[in-house]
Amino acid sequence: MALLVIGVLLTVASLGSIAVPGFPDTGPEFAALAAGTALGLLAILVGAAGLGRSIAAGAPQVNETSAALPTEVSGQLDPGLSRWKWLVKWFLAIPHVVVLALLWVAFPVVTFAAGLVILLTGKYPASWFQFSVGVLRWNWRVSFYAYGVLGTDAYPPFTLARGTYPARFDVAYPERLSHWQVLVKSWLFALPHLLIVAAMTGGTWADDSWSNETRGISLAAALVLIAAVILLFTGVYRQGIFNLLVGLNRWALRTAAYTALMTDAYPPFRLDQGAVEPVPAPRA
Repeated sequence: MALLVIGVLLTVASLGSIAVPGFPDTGPEFAALAAGTALGLLAILVGAAGLGRSIAAGAPQVNETSAALPTEVSGQLDPGLSRWKWLVKWFLAIPHVVVLALLWVAFPVVTFAAGLVILLTGKYPASWFQFSVGVLRWNWRVSFYAYGVLGTDAYPPFTLARGTYPARFDVAYPERLSHWQVLVKSWLFALPHLLIVAAMTGGTWADDSWSNETRGISLAAALVLIAAVILLFTGVYRQGIFNLLVGLNRWALRTAAYTALMTDAYPPFRLDQGAVEPVPAPRA
């Protein structure tokens, strides 16, 4: 983890120096910038590979995914949710937000490097794959705990590995991936899903003529707010709202896994609600 953090900080510092006024385009300063960026990116890749290997060397990573889809997104609603704790979860989640900010800087670097390897070999390096899945898993846990769902009061663990936390995410490791699809999956094939996910989780904007600004709230955020207010006054989290929120996040995470080159299985245009992945109907 330390090497990954060093790589992220070095890369950000090197690239950030471009914004400094008067930074020259040639000479020793440019050479130092290029060297620092290269070392930072290399440290990110080596650190991510190390974290991925540590995940694989730990508890067995059993991919209990749906037979129809390579992804598993689930979340169990805590029956004893506090009425008021959601009011301070923004503060309690700050340590996770800091760590995730570092991980999300490394995530696209690892994805891009993995894409080059897939293009040449048709395989996603296993250690990088475990790291990328772990980042999405960590993000889903924090979202489930905080303002993505508010589904549990159990504090998320600081780990990329799979555990017993109520929110679970996994992707079955693909033995082979298409060489050519890696060139178009993230921006062309995934575009319909990205637009739908943006519509569900992005803001609904309205013009404010007084301040010349636009403000809005997404469908997912509105549902979380409604659930929180009901919980505050009644002590009950409405099951229907919970099922819908998990369904929205399930769609988003399936799209994220496909966009991040983890699978060639195209996500379904389907809102699968509920705590667990739906069991596919047997074929006739």
